[in-house]
Amino acid sequence: MARARYKQLVDAFAADIRAGVLAPGTRLPTHRQLAAREGLALVTASRVYAELEAMGLVSGEAGRGTYVRETALPPGQGVDQPATTAGTLDLNFNYPALPGQAELLRSALRQLALAGDLEALLRYQPHAGRAHERATLARYLAGCGLAVAGEQVLMVSGAQHGLATTVMALLKPGDVVAVDALTYPGFKVVAEAHGLELVAIPLGDRGPDLDALEALCRRRRVRAVYAMPTLHNPMGWVLDLAWRQRLVAIARAHGLLLIEDAAYAFLAPDPPPPLAALAPELTVYVSGFSKNVATGLRVGYVVAPLKWVPPIERAIRATTWNTPGVMTALACAWIEDGTVARLEQEKREDARARQALAGAALAGLASVGHPHSYFLWLPLPEEVRADQVAMALLREQISVSTAEPFVGAGPVPHAIRLALGSVDMADLGLALAKVRQVIERYAF
Repeated sequence: MARARYKQLVDAFAADIRAGVLAPGTRLPTHRQLAAREGLALVTASRVYAELEAMGLVSGEAGRGTYVRETALPPGQGVDQPATTAGTLDLNFNYPALPGQAELLRSALRQLALAGDLEALLRYQPHAGRAHERATLARYLAGCGLAVAGEQVLMVSGAQHGLATTVMALLKPGDVVAVDALTYPGFKVVAEAHGLELVAIPLGDRGPDLDALEALCRRRRVRAVYAMPTLHNPMGWVLDLAWRQRLVAIARAHGLLLIEDAAYAFLAPDPPPPLAALAPELTVYVSGFSKNVATGLRVGYVVAPLKWVPPIERAIRATTWNTPGVMTALACAWIEDGTVARLEQEKREDARARQALAGAALAGLASVGHPHSYFLWLPLPEEVRADQVAMALLREQISVSTAEPFVGAGPVPHAIRLALGSVDMADLGLALAKVRQVIERYAF
């Protein structure tokens, strides 16, 4: 049987794209133009482009058309893994570290080796962590504006694990979760694995549009909201108290669970109270020590109302049994001796210096960020395509992220996110200069 006509067109387009006959960035005929040219029904022409998009070869953009994608760019560029190619400057994955942190680890390990309870660390730990360590975390959180009992704190293997166990414990496949139109890709991964339906909250100039969220809750049975009110990733917002209070009011009116991601909150000086302080009965607060201490530590925590502690504890048991005792002992020792507080202050200063460098290097280009954050959002000029910019930079051994991994739902804007915390300052300046050159090359 002859192959369907639309399949022949799909194969022909795919072959031309892979052979370079249709170069990245080429604008394809409109659906109507393709239908007229090939003698197809409009619905069949649309099916051709839909299949090419599913293959990752083209992208359809509302109001702009259908374009050939840069297929040499790795999928999920900038999020799935740090750059590993020798000589590549990594501006896509934040793993901020300060000079001397390796020596801190050596010293901490020596002290731990002399501890009286070292043998206990070789055994299974309680699923939510040892009681005295949970109490240590509760004291630490009091300094972050969150007064909780140790029994409300559960220790996990990093904030990502905290998000996963929260979803496993409190949500069901098919639940609708509202996320910002641009959001943290790691939560998207958790949602996909658990079968959640994500719906986007549109973004305004100063934050997610809560009028749109309220309208959404009237139309759909929304179960939860995933939010980053203090140092939003990727936009860098610190949302004001009025915004937080309005979100809490919406959540109470519609019976929503709030999942508050505070992974970067330590960078913001004097932020408003966290959602978990404003609405402790309906908020799960998730963070960890990857950004403020070190990514390899893999210690995080979940703070929840007491009624939700048992199901989250069961999810920890189902996934890791417990966070490794050696890691939790190190983290808690550094909280108690002031190391964490010192590192947080030094990283706030480091992030501010990097943002100042980025501001000077990229002056005149549109950008969205926070003066103390480790990342910057760069919307691109109308005629510039993000995949072409990212691929051109990758050829220059500079890795950046496009907007695609951050899109919670809806259209993908042409923008790049720059992670500023993973290379030294001299290399960062060189990389940012190259970013500017590449953008201007395509813009003019």
